[in-house]
Amino acid sequence: MMQFYKKRDFGTFISDSFNFFKLYGKNYFKNYILMNGLLLILIITIFIFGYKELFSQVFGSNLRGETYYFEQYFSDNAGMLIVVGILTFLLFIVLAIVNYLYPVFYLKRIAQGAEKIKTDDILSDFKNNTGRIARLCLGMIFIVVPLTLFVVGFSYILVFIIIGLFLILLLYPTIFNVNTFLMYDYFNSNRGFLESLSYSIRAQFSYPNGSEKSPYWKYWGSAFVMFIIIYIATSVFTVIPMIFFYGSVLTSSPDGNFEQNPFTGVAGVIFFIFYGISILLSLVLSNLMYINAGLMYYDSRTDLHQKAELAEIDTIGSNE
Repeated sequence: MMQFYKKRDFGTFISDSFNFFKLYGKNYFKNYILMNGLLLILIITIFIFGYKELFSQVFGSNLRGETYYFEQYFSDNAGMLIVVGILTFLLFIVLAIVNYLYPVFYLKRIAQGAEKIKTDDILSDFKNNTGRIARLCLGMIFIVVPLTLFVVGFSYILVFIIIGLFLILLLYPTIFNVNTFLMYDYFNSNRGFLESLSYSIRAQFSYPNGSEKSPYWKYWGSAFVMFIIIYIATSVFTVIPMIFFYGSVLTSSPDGNFEQNPFTGVAGVIFFIFYGISILLSLVLSNLMYINAGLMYYDSRTDLHQKAELAEIDTIGSNE
């Protein structure tokens, strides 16, 4: 059984993230698929067929120089596109909530001593925290997202004086850690949204007692490594469709006069199927980042480390 509330260094975050899936991976992904499977299938289906149709219209009208054709397509199908757009947006919201909070609730139960989690256990966590989930969503939309956009936008402006590139490299893992810490803390403590947000920011730079070395670089480095791992794994499925796409474009008209829409036919289907697989893989692999961030959060809660160690000693004594 893995101990969660303890100090970890950079290397331990990486190794323990993979060890978590060695110990709990089968049960974790079984519940993940049971809860998220239908949502994932719907999202991927909408992406493959919806975006294929959209890109076919855009590319087709540009090939023939008929820019008005694309506008006419939208006006003729406005009602359907609005309904599909709203449904897709709602599906993405639900998927985001489940995808982000499932690891939070799962780790919370495991950290409390549970050995095997049932889907009903996680569903009851979602049901019992409906109010807090709603407040979290509102806080994210009206507070966190605007702040994030402002900070990221400002760093992009600074790109013109070089320092912005360095800031962007620092910001993305840090923003991810802050957001994930916020979710873990909001459901693992009695703090309100703003209190948890404050804690998640402060925890990136110092431990609660303030006397230990800043954990920022090990948190940033751990998140950055996970980003790289997932990027490499998913890029395989984005490179393949691009090869099909450019191959279709180049072979459709050797004289350079591209009159055939590459998003139609078999090549178009293959293109979007592989991109759909890439999205699916990135969503599944993102669990590695969420678990890694969870271990960082438990590392930051030094106020609970001693209690966890004493509880573990008591457990060992009772087993003997």
